[in-house]
Amino acid sequence: MPTRTSVVFPSALAVAAALAACSIQAKPDGAPSAPAAAATVPAATAEPGVFGARQLTFPDRFLKAGEAYFSPDMSRIIFQAIEVPAVGQDPDEFYAMFVCDTVRDGAGAITGVANIRRLSPKGSANTCGWFHPTKPGTVLFASTIGAPTAQNAPGYQRGTSRYRWAFPPETRIVETDLATADGTAASLRVIEGDGKAYAAEGSWSPDGRFLLFCSLESGDGDLWIRDLKTGARRAIVTAPGYDGGPFFSPCGKRICYRSDRNRDNLLQVFIADLVFDADGSIAGIENETQLTANDHVNWCPFFRPDGKTLVYASSEIGHRNYEIFEVVLPADMTQAPARRRVTEADGADVLPVFSSDGAWLLWTGQRHEGRSSQLYVGRYRDQGAAK
Repeated sequence: MPTRTSVVFPSALAVAAALAACSIQAKPDGAPSAPAAAATVPAATAEPGVFGARQLTFPDRFLKAGEAYFSPDMSRIIFQAIEVPAVGQDPDEFYAMFVCDTVRDGAGAITGVANIRRLSPKGSANTCGWFHPTKPGTVLFASTIGAPTAQNAPGYQRGTSRYRWAFPPETRIVETDLATADGTAASLRVIEGDGKAYAAEGSWSPDGRFLLFCSLESGDGDLWIRDLKTGARRAIVTAPGYDGGPFFSPCGKRICYRSDRNRDNLLQVFIADLVFDADGSIAGIENETQLTANDHVNWCPFFRPDGKTLVYASSEIGHRNYEIFEVVLPADMTQAPARRRVTEADGADVLPVFSSDGAWLLWTGQRHEGRSSQLYVGRYRDQGAAK
């Protein structure tokens, strides 16, 4: 298969791809932003797995914002979006990477965000941010660094209902220090990728030794590990179909990911145990388990800090109303996991992630007027907790 620079999703994936492709830009003057006023979102019924949902970003600043992750101490959030352009200007064609501070009230509840800063160079395409687990202020994200050469920009294609999400071959995984990051190429250091094949969807292992990522160097989406201690690089999931969106479990012994294993654009959620060599390096996977097997799009899985709970988004309710679901992994993986719906609101909810204490759920939603993709946060409700 030739190396892909873009892919056209059928309508079943249109909402998922649109929500995944989010980024943010700072104010034109680069000045620190005031705290964003968080809006509590009313729900027609109590949501099963989250309560007190609050909107953190708004369409008066961002045309769309999404794919956000907490820092280990929960004081910051890294995310992507496209900013509302200045009057008379066109919005940016590609996505930028941003970081902001979380704002809390006296009771410790997250009520908004402040001090939004752009991390990526102007004109570059960016995605998939992540905080280093042991080095405060160090982040990674995927970036083309300069302007991508892909001919087709992401978005709904003129005259069709299809959504195209680009995979620029210049996309590499970069690292930067928030203390010195200034939104220029000089402030970025490439840690994976040669600029010839898309490398993105990266995250560090809990101890910071390994980088887990997706690469299109084979022409298909495969999962790779780079051992940052030895420099060794190894493909660990190479099954047919696009394997992507991987994350380590909190203990670092498992990974979760989604795959188009049947090449039918109906993504399914997988987990697998990691296999380690005698020297502690990751040699591969074993006990791969498919957690979903249906006629829906299931994607963006993420572990809760207990390592036993996993959330993901699904089109099970409808392709225009993606919702977040949860599975509790059984001790015996031959048994079916317990499953429940987490969100229940009008408008898509996707890309769920937990805070490091497991108390907060952060996601991308379209449950407000206008239906643009924006960031939401809410308190996680344990299964069996009083409603």
